Amino acid sequence: MSSKLGLKLTRHYSINFDALSRNKKQIKFIIIHYTGMRKQSEAIKRLCNSKSKVSSHYFIKNNGEVVNLVPDLYIAWHAGESIWKKYKSLNKYSIGIEINNPGHSNNYKKFYAKQIKSLIKLLRILIKKYKVKKQNILGHSDISPNRKKDPGEKFPWKILASQNLCHWHKLKEREIKKFRNQKISFFEQKRFMKNLNMIGYSKRFRKKTKLYNIKVIEAFQRKFRQSLINGKIDLECFLISKSLVKS
Repeated sequence: MSSKLGLKLTRHYSINFDALSRNKKQIKFIIIHYTGMRKQSEAIKRLCNSKSKVSSHYFIKNNGEVVNLVPDLYIAWHAGESIWKKYKSLNKYSIGIEINNPGHSNNYKKFYAKQIKSLIKLLRILIKKYKVKKQNILGHSDISPNRKKDPGEKFPWKILASQNLCHWHKLKEREIKKFRNQKISFFEQKRFMKNLNMIGYSKRFRKKTKLYNIKVIEAFQRKFRQSLINGKIDLECFLISKSLVKS
């Protein structure tokens, strides 16, 4: 697998996974994370430490090397409390990929080109092997918007979209930017939230308090409108959501 597509893959198995294996057909999603830790070595240790109770299937180092931590057909502990469309607790249905990056709490920075290059190769392998739809290539913040920000606004979703590896809108960013901060009607705001639900963001994150509304909007913006994350619905966001629903 690795030699055919030029992917440098090593194995360093974690003990943090469910004992029972799953059926290949159960894998519907691929969830992308950042580690959120200062040191790469510490991130790997945590993903393999039984006390941490977290893991992922793959870990991508700064130099692009891919480490397989948990075999695909075992459930790794990466998604936690999560929802996307009708699916809950997405660990059961997904493969988790951790990319080394210090994250928002530790001087968040751009991902290395070698990391993204390896990620693209890995995604192509996994998508083909498990027949994962591009609409189901997600970030941790998509499925857990009330508590997660990763992989964040510096993650190059647009590059993945150019390789047909994730869901993306069909609008030109330069043209739609002129609609930024333009107010929309209450009806259009409701329609925007309905669009988000149709895309996959769960209504459950919007029922309890207004904060959950903001967090869902921020998650949407971190992926599809990365230059401004403010939790506010404007005409630019509304038009992006419409395009995503149509595509």
